[in-house]
Amino acid sequence: MLRKIYDWMGSKVDSKHANPFLCLLFYLEALILIPVDPILILYCLHNRKNSLKYAAMATFWSTVGGISGYFLGLFLWNLMGEQILNTQVLSYVLPKETFYFLKSQYHQYASWAILICGFTPIPYKAATLSAGFCKLPFFSFVLCSCISRGARFFLIALIIKIWGEKIKLFIDRYFNLLTIVFFVIIAFAFFIAKRNFGS
Repeated sequence: MLRKIYDWMGSKVDSKHANPFLCLLFYLEALILIPVDPILILYCLHNRKNSLKYAAMATFWSTVGGISGYFLGLFLWNLMGEQILNTQVLSYVLPKETFYFLKSQYHQYASWAILICGFTPIPYKAATLSAGFCKLPFFSFVLCSCISRGARFFLIALIIKIWGEKIKLFIDRYFNLLTIVFFVIIAFAFFIAKRNFGS
């Protein structure tokens, strides 16, 4: 099924709706779990001369999505932050004292946390929502988001711009294996994040 989606999207890269679709996906990726890197790779492979343009679009709209996620987290905290912490279920899983300790640590290492989440396979939405929920400095959040997302997306674009044809042949040949590896990496990132920050 994923292979069919990959081929279908490849056929739509040159359509008039291709760029708005790319922007929408990278905006939503900051709010919900969408694996967007394969989409960026696909766009760059099918139109290598526009690779850096796609990376710039991805960086901008991912950051805009991150800003939306930040304010969504901030709104949720202002609306019912203390109520959430006082609920019986959450207080059992994450006691209020533990939450405030983690929040203080998050503030202390805020820039590193955003940079790591923005560049690594750890879902970016985890950084955007929690940054607003914990009221991290807004401009620092935006700056770190731009740096980390830009570094990630421009790295992908440059690699494909330089070695695009070889990479395309490799993906076409080992698509199924690469799909499995990608989801294993995502699962492993979730496990590491939960183990280090969820207890």
